[in-house]
Amino acid sequence: MIQRIKPRTARIALFAVAHKTYDAQFEGLFDKLKEYHRRLVDTVGSYGVETEDLGLVTDPRTSLQTAYKINGGAFDLVICNMVTYATSSVFAPLIKEVNVPVILAALQPRKALDYENTTTFVQLENDNICSVSEFVCAAVKMGKKVTDAVIGSLDDPPEDLREWCEAAKALHALKGARIGLMGHTLESMYDLHTDPVAISRDFGLHVPLVEPEELIKYYREAGEDQIRNELKLIDEEFDTPDPKSDPVTEKLSDSDKLKAARGSAALKRLVKEKDLDGLAYYFEGTEGDISRETASNLIVGNSFLNAMGIPACGEFDLKTVIAMLIMDRLDAGGSLGELHPLDLESGCILVGHDGPHHIGIAQGKPVIRSLKKYHGKPGGGASVEFKIKEGDLTMFGIAENGKGGFKFIVGEGVSKKGPIPATGNTNTRCFFEPDTVSFVKKWVMEGPTHHCALGVGRRASVLKKIADCLGIEFVWVK
Repeated sequence: MIQRIKPRTARIALFAVAHKTYDAQFEGLFDKLKEYHRRLVDTVGSYGVETEDLGLVTDPRTSLQTAYKINGGAFDLVICNMVTYATSSVFAPLIKEVNVPVILAALQPRKALDYENTTTFVQLENDNICSVSEFVCAAVKMGKKVTDAVIGSLDDPPEDLREWCEAAKALHALKGARIGLMGHTLESMYDLHTDPVAISRDFGLHVPLVEPEELIKYYREAGEDQIRNELKLIDEEFDTPDPKSDPVTEKLSDSDKLKAARGSAALKRLVKEKDLDGLAYYFEGTEGDISRETASNLIVGNSFLNAMGIPACGEFDLKTVIAMLIMDRLDAGGSLGELHPLDLESGCILVGHDGPHHIGIAQGKPVIRSLKKYHGKPGGGASVEFKIKEGDLTMFGIAENGKGGFKFIVGEGVSKKGPIPATGNTNTRCFFEPDTVSFVKKWVMEGPTHHCALGVGRRASVLKKIADCLGIEFVWVK
């Protein structure tokens, strides 16, 4: 029932290059090259991105004009299609002018030449790799960077091509995003403190500061129709089982369910009114006051926002909300997590949190329980219990590197079937190589925050591409 309101998309410009002299020497060659270029444009479009074909570039003047089009087109990625050999003079003006990541695609129409029958014409059709080094050399001489070269077959493109389109979706989401910051950090969590200006500098987004009173106002003003819609969503998306061994938990009460629905309605209105793409918050309110009630009833609403493509979490963790946003746009989910107890007998670690999750990556139907108290925090209420889908997983944290910048810390593992505690918290049984204890030791020694974004699939490779584009340090823990 939950509809994504933030699309997974990107704008990618493509152009082809060729040596102008060939056009007069080999009749029909450019027609064939343009056909191959159209095939690449179609392939890139099939990855769920918006494409714009800027045509064939064969001279420096056209290259400069193409650069101006790119600069005015709000593109997230540029693909230079090496359809045949081209001199670096047709690339230098463009790479000098543009500030968008540029990928060189050298994808041969034939996987191998028919050596007994090959002509010069056929060789030129498959000379995709010939000038890649020349282009990279020219970029280096001009003090610019070619982001990557994708090399392989046009009929069977390498996974790198699809990953770059996925990376572009995350880059697109970050540009100009508004990640709300509301309240304050939970009592002296030094790892979660960060500078919003540095965030804007390195991620290209804005951090509007939101007053808790705005959310409290929307909580108070939530109408009957809004609350009814949220109650319907809760019934559809969650189970509400009886409690088990934990005396802190109870079966979801009607009172907590109603407050969770009201909190969800308030969050959705806040997101709409403030035009937010994400939210990190923490405030405690005053005991016995509606401010405490509001602060205590946001977990379910946060989970709904995550499913809508708007990452939201508590504890004022701006860095992890950005990690959740990136994971969401990679279609990996991105649930708030932290390290919970190791299972030294089974060889796994529980990763979860007492907060929101991403409904789109749940294993089975998630659960809501009423909690008499939130451990370590004031208040109580409806809380979410779930684990992510069984199979490959990625753990992704954004930390500060001690040099004034940020770094991505990434690990890949497996989510496996097994029990999780019935505590009204999210938990996933995570297994890592070479063994979980060794992995966890390496992870913590990289100095991550105690939070991370936990998602499905193996995403380290594409996260490295995103880090490279942003100029952010990348650590792959393995």
